[in-house]
Amino acid sequence: MNTPLSWIKAYVPELECTAQEYTDAMTLSGTKVEGYECLDKNLEKIVVGQIVSIEKHPDAEKLVICQVWIGSGSMIQIVTGANNIKAGDKVPVVLDGGRVAGGHDGSPLPEDGIKIKKGKLRGIESNGMMCSIEELGSSRDMYPLAPENGIYIFPEDTEVGSDAVEALGLHDVVFEYEITNNRVDCYSILGIAREAAATFKKPFVPPVPVVKGNDENAADYISVEVKDGNLCPRYCARVVKNIKIEPSPEWMQRRLAGCGIRPINNLVDITNYVMMEYGQPMHAYDLDHVAGHKIIVRRAEDGEEFQTLDGQFRKLDKDMLMICDADKPIGLAGIMGGENSKITDDVTTMLFEAACFDGTNIRLSSKRLGLRTDASGIFEKGLDPNNAEEAMNRACQLIEELGAGEIVGGMVDVYTTASSPKRIAFRPDWCNAFLGTDISKEAMISYFKKIDLDYDEVSEEVIVPSFRQDLECEADLAEEVARFYGYDNIPVTLPRGEATNGKLSFKLRVESVAREVAEFCGFSQAMTYSFESPKVFDKLLIPEDSPLRQTVTILNPLGEDFSIMRTLPLNGMLTSLSINYNRRNKSVALYELANTYLPKALPLTELPEERVQLILGSYGCGDFFTMKGVVEEFFDHVGLHKKLSYDPNGGKTFLHPGRQAVFSYDGKVAGYLGEIHPQVADNYSIGERTYVAVIDMPVVTEMASFDRKYTGIAKFPAVTRDISMTVRKEINVGQIEEIIEKKGGKLLESFRLFDIYEGAQIKPGYKSVAYSVTFRAKDRTLEDKDVSAIMDKIMKALSDLGAELRA
Repeated sequence: MNTPLSWIKAYVPELECTAQEYTDAMTLSGTKVEGYECLDKNLEKIVVGQIVSIEKHPDAEKLVICQVWIGSGSMIQIVTGANNIKAGDKVPVVLDGGRVAGGHDGSPLPEDGIKIKKGKLRGIESNGMMCSIEELGSSRDMYPLAPENGIYIFPEDTEVGSDAVEALGLHDVVFEYEITNNRVDCYSILGIAREAAATFKKPFVPPVPVVKGNDENAADYISVEVKDGNLCPRYCARVVKNIKIEPSPEWMQRRLAGCGIRPINNLVDITNYVMMEYGQPMHAYDLDHVAGHKIIVRRAEDGEEFQTLDGQFRKLDKDMLMICDADKPIGLAGIMGGENSKITDDVTTMLFEAACFDGTNIRLSSKRLGLRTDASGIFEKGLDPNNAEEAMNRACQLIEELGAGEIVGGMVDVYTTASSPKRIAFRPDWCNAFLGTDISKEAMISYFKKIDLDYDEVSEEVIVPSFRQDLECEADLAEEVARFYGYDNIPVTLPRGEATNGKLSFKLRVESVAREVAEFCGFSQAMTYSFESPKVFDKLLIPEDSPLRQTVTILNPLGEDFSIMRTLPLNGMLTSLSINYNRRNKSVALYELANTYLPKALPLTELPEERVQLILGSYGCGDFFTMKGVVEEFFDHVGLHKKLSYDPNGGKTFLHPGRQAVFSYDGKVAGYLGEIHPQVADNYSIGERTYVAVIDMPVVTEMASFDRKYTGIAKFPAVTRDISMTVRKEINVGQIEEIIEKKGGKLLESFRLFDIYEGAQIKPGYKSVAYSVTFRAKDRTLEDKDVSAIMDKIMKALSDLGAELRA
């Protein structure tokens, strides 16, 4: 936001400071000034001169010789090539030794300006220079009456010999601010002026709008109906008759131009002027084009189309707010008016609108439409409903002062959700303790009064005006005290409170172990997109009726390839492996902690379940059992020391039907692993056997433990027995191990598979399996009879499974 200092001084008349002093003080008090521009930079010795006579140059066809009176009986001769001047014109004149900001050719202004010296042009002496508005460092946006590439002509009543820079209003500074979104009140000249008055301890003198109006009543001209008071808390309307459209006065044009707004005409300039002054956007309608002389504020209908002032047709939805007349929509509330409500030069009766709309709704509507305007940028921050009436009256006051029309008496005001002022408990002792200061209660209250905060002595509460929506709690009041007491005056104090050790949550600790184990085992981290294409399910051979195809669809995707949220992490991993394979990397092992998104119901009524899954993928560096070993290593490192159980009939269509397994821990399914189905590998253009493992992290986190228990060194010897047996091929070693573990009892210390054999010495349909089983007692040396009794139980259970001992 930009503000000219002269406009600030209009409401803080006693303000006297340099531009740098203003910048420093306002920044320290919380209104950050990004920078400033002095409009009179490099303008020296420039006066108002009057051309007395003009004659042609004897040796140059395009030059003329002017005799210019510069006051106090002084006359100077100036040679110029300007063709827009005549005798009697009053113009800006740079005297010998003076300085101008730059040239008139539109080139960047030199840092130090251009110094003007007397000299001769084609043999004729010239003692100064007449200036264009560009040479004075300004533009036609700020001075619309200035000629294009010609000498600026002053009004006839300008005093000859006076300071031309002063006459042009260029002894001014334009400040640029960085206003935080919570300080909506500072998106206005009055808000900045209030802050400046408080910062420099000067009186704040805001304008007092007084509207005379005629004897008629606006309610006889217009009626207003607000159908959604939540989205439109207040709507004010006034009527102006006998409109006279003409240029606005120079002072208004210059103030607007100083804020970066191009002047247009008196009516448009007044609405822009009030928007800058009060931070309240306004809109005007031709009352003769408002059907039924009625305004209806309602929600749009889904699919409704509306043509805005920029000529574009826009499709609306039920969450957008419309301004309508009795027959049709005429404006997008808080964003832009309609093409059908455009003000033309033949307007005679006008409806003025000042309203307050829900900021969140305006922001979302503007975003969905892809249409952001100056008005929407202000409305979306959340305006003060009480400001609408004041701004409306100020606009009508200016209309009367500028003779732009006749104000009809009264105002139609629909205020649906008026609220009482906010009150915040205030404890000076708490505030001092919070800030580390020793400021008196009286001083604190004086700071509050400077910014229009009242203090109730009885309830010991601060009464917050409606324009300070950022003040919510006692800490906010402490901030107000701190910034006007002076941050640089607050002493340095040590922080108080209990020191706590920062640490990862348990979930993050488990995920950290997953990374460590994967990287220790030779896997590199991959990062893939959480959104992907619906076509991945076909590539992965996922059945049509699979729940995995029930996905969250993105409303505004970058394209079809990024239109859904993934329900399993395989596509990203296989895509990464495919890229590496096709770039001739011989062996690759990758891992990722991937988020998956599982909708609880479709269409969505609540956020989907977000589950983290650890996926491992590799080719060219190991096989099924290598991947199995990594999985078991991870489980062991998170305190899950029991053996995993594996089910080879997992039914994962994207895995090889004979080389896959779903694994469980303590009866809970925790993931799956296996070789990628050859057809899937072909779909991803991977020409080698590829292996993956997916671990469901929430299941692991629920069971994991980082508790470590000390076990002393065994005092008594272990007894080891070997078992070699033949079993049917379809029996899994997991079934055998389950029997050994169950029947081994408390004396079983460990068991290890050390041989599997299939060959000519084994009858067809069978395989040989050999285990080493270790027993140990904590309190004694085991005898042979102790071990034999346990082994008999194990062998009996194995024989029931169909196992036969080998000799």
